[in-house]
Amino acid sequence: MRLLMLPVASCLAAAALAASHENALPSYHYNAPIRVECMNRSSETGEHVENDKHEIQWIPFPICEETNAPLEFHYGVEGEQNCTIPMITDPFFHLLEFYIHNDAPLSCRLPARPPPHVEVVGEETPEQEYIPLVFALAGTLQLSHMHISTHLNVLLHSTPKHHIHPHDSGVLDSGTAYSTSPLTHLEGSATRRLVIGDPLPLSFSVRWFPTPSLPKVGGKVEWSGMGGHIYASTIFYGLVSFCAGVVVSAVYFFGSVLPKRLKARGMGGATPLGYGLNGVGNGWGYQKRAVD
Repeated sequence: MRLLMLPVASCLAAAALAASHENALPSYHYNAPIRVECMNRSSETGEHVENDKHEIQWIPFPICEETNAPLEFHYGVEGEQNCTIPMITDPFFHLLEFYIHNDAPLSCRLPARPPPHVEVVGEETPEQEYIPLVFALAGTLQLSHMHISTHLNVLLHSTPKHHIHPHDSGVLDSGTAYSTSPLTHLEGSATRRLVIGDPLPLSFSVRWFPTPSLPKVGGKVEWSGMGGHIYASTIFYGLVSFCAGVVVSAVYFFGSVLPKRLKARGMGGATPLGYGLNGVGNGWGYQKRAVD
């Protein structure tokens, strides 16, 4: 019996150790900045560039004019944000041609968790983990210029840590980004005609999901513990519930409570429906008196 329990105890100990190790790793807190870095590519061939160790070289996303810093998102923060690249150089213009023509993707990545702030003597620093974030940039190519869809949806999934305050910290699980309305450049404002030397104004609609799964009920997932959201569906369901409660209460009152009270009081003819109860009275509570 003891021999059978030893493997079970070992497994439980290993699981507990893994859980404690996971909890000991750093995690993002609400509004923490998460900087985007992208794969460095050759503007001539579109192939990725490697460093001296034959590893893929990653470089920061181009500088945004609004912040004077590379593009970054904030953990758990939803909303609209802009990133205007001040000037499109000749090499970057050719890279955009690769991205739009899908010869090479705009492959970027985000750190899944912040770097550790504390180093333990005698232990190796955990290797930084990343999640891929590929920007599906859409548009059309012309001989002298291009039309590029400048609005992108960014969907980010998180895995929250389980402790006293739910969803106030966690790590990144996955993400994606894609252009919207790429075929409306003739009449739409979300697509821009671009030549070398022009600025490129990008806008992002950022949405966060507190789990790796997509929403299944109602089409929305509320990020509880981070300010929360009030949706139109919430107000609608509240009004429906209120009206249903009023109807049920009215049916119960007029169908059960009121008739019992009328019988208990013996109102006689106190009813406007004619002749009162039991044929006594004139319908308004006045009984007839005998004439002397």
